[in-house]
Amino acid sequence: MSTFKLEILTPQKQFFLGEVEAVNFVLHDGEMTVMKGHEAMLAALEIGELRIKVDGNWKYAAASQGFIEVRPDQTLIFVQSCEWPEDIDAARAEELRQRALEDMRQKQSLIEYKESQAALARAMTRLHIKNHISD
Repeated sequence: MSTFKLEILTPQKQFFLGEVEAVNFVLHDGEMTVMKGHEAMLAALEIGELRIKVDGNWKYAAASQGFIEVRPDQTLIFVQSCEWPEDIDAARAEELRQRALEDMRQKQSLIEYKESQAALARAMTRLHIKNHISD
């Protein structure tokens, strides 16, 4: 199968660099997959599961918001955070999920509520990747 260069960057590090067959990610209106030869594009990414196909196998990661730039020679993904299942602390993710739910129950400004929603989505994605993907 044809491959293309994928680079995933966070503010802290280069998360991934390599030749891949496909990458699947979450947009505001659903999921999308990019393969070799995809038309150039720029899109905003939502919190969710990131799937990378390497040598016929899918690798999974939990990704935060960011954006993707598809170029003719490579695809770049810029996200605030990205984690492999083995790097996720399930107990901490559950604690953050509970905290986000409690925060959403409190009286908050609209901005605080949206921040709590984002924290909940990040925690839920991390738990999904850790508990369901790494099995």
